Amino acid sequence: MTREDFKEVFDSYFDSVRSYIYYRCGDTELATDIAQDAFMKLWEKDFHFDLKQNKGLLYKIAGDLFVSHYRKQNVARRYEKELSLDMAVEETANQIQYKELKSMYKNALSKLPEKQRVVFLMNRQEGFTYNEIAERLGLSVKAVEKRMNLALRYLREALIV
Repeated sequence: MTREDFKEVFDSYFDSVRSYIYYRCGDTELATDIAQDAFMKLWEKDFHFDLKQNKGLLYKIAGDLFVSHYRKQNVARRYEKELSLDMAVEETANQIQYKELKSMYKNALSKLPEKQRVVFLMNRQEGFTYNEIAERLGLSVKAVEKRMNLALRYLREALIV
């Protein structure tokens, strides 16, 4: 097939092939892409194309390309659906574990002796340094370090799952 023959076929049938695919999919860009691919396949085959006799071949190529595209999309959608379902299950399991751990943390925190709990919360939630805590509570830095160490040891043991 010469360039002139191909140009004549392209100019004659591109709009009708694109319309044919558009009516099947409802997407103008997809219809244009598939119509172009159909003409590329026709060019790659490089055989004598008769406008009147082989018009159906062009529609067949375009239809097959559309079906192939549709099948690929279905496979991708199924995979996406399975992936999102797996992620939702995993996310739910993580949320349950988080709630359980949070509950255990609150329970362990409530069981801490008050002196250790005060030092722990001032450091971890309010962001005070050991020096600042010692100053505010009228303690030595060593006493704050000891209370913090005891609090951390107790929480570590209480939260081991």
